[in-house]
Amino acid sequence: MTPLNVAIVGATGLVGSRFRSILEERGFPVGSLSLLASERSVGRVVEFSGRVCRVGNAAEFDFSGTHLALFSAGSEVAREHGPRAAEVGAVVIDNSSCFRYASDVPLIVPEVNGDQVGKGKRRGIIANPNCSTIQLVVVLKPLRDAVGIRRVSVCTYQAVSGAGVRAVKELDDQIEAIRQNRPAKSNALPARIAFNAVPHIDGFEDNRYTREEMKLVWETRKILEDEAIDVNPTCVRVPVYVGHSEAVHVETVDPVTPDHAKELLQAAPGVSVMDRCEAGGYPTPAVDVEGTDSVFVGRIRQDLRSRRGLNLWVVADNERKGAALNAIQIAERLLPLLGM
Repeated sequence: MTPLNVAIVGATGLVGSRFRSILEERGFPVGSLSLLASERSVGRVVEFSGRVCRVGNAAEFDFSGTHLALFSAGSEVAREHGPRAAEVGAVVIDNSSCFRYASDVPLIVPEVNGDQVGKGKRRGIIANPNCSTIQLVVVLKPLRDAVGIRRVSVCTYQAVSGAGVRAVKELDDQIEAIRQNRPAKSNALPARIAFNAVPHIDGFEDNRYTREEMKLVWETRKILEDEAIDVNPTCVRVPVYVGHSEAVHVETVDPVTPDHAKELLQAAPGVSVMDRCEAGGYPTPAVDVEGTDSVFVGRIRQDLRSRRGLNLWVVADNERKGAALNAIQIAERLLPLLGM
């Protein structure tokens, strides 16, 4: 393949570092690689595929000649520099929420609506969904295609890495403080996370739901192109380093048995079924999922009172499939459209 000139904006963050490692793992055809971050990170040296790369300033970078720009630096940076990159011919894949709800920007999970990459190529910007939405819709897609979905209730148990490097360090610091009988300070997260569960991710909306919860509603409907699907969310931060877990209840249009659902999920792209009724027969974030690329499903069982109700346990690595990997899978779909 003809190599692409690639820029990573937010290259020194958790997801930025995953961009680099996954590009290398998957043999993505990278020609020149520009690593970009805020001014405080300028000059840092990073290795990629045996070459040494120096981090530059995103605010000063000229995107001319860049084919692909992977953004993971927050909404403000994306709003300022994403259109600037697209205007000079780069295709931007943005990991923030900045462009997700724009009608002319596709919100893509390749296993679900990868056919929309052409629209993104024309617009010059593609939005990467929220981490918890990605793993949810990968599992909903085969069920919806086969038996239809009326309503989804989902409770998420989200790792601290989803809140960035500062939150990971805060968990470490709090654990150490508690062990030493010192006060555990909270700055990166709204409440103490060590040995705790916090039902508060992002700000509160006027309807008393958090924005993280509403992202699940808005994004699921947009990706599945179905405004009629009811989504009832609760999002919780838990003291896990990597891996988001979700307890999902699906109300289907047609009846479905757990065995049929299991067959559908086993055949679905990007899904790994781990569903045995025994100790260790279900996926957990730290033991089974961290560092993997699939969305794992277990605890598949029928609603106790309805043949149209299905309960599932869904787990994925939020830094990989929930962020960097999904973006790079989008980029791989773009390769033929870029003439590579």
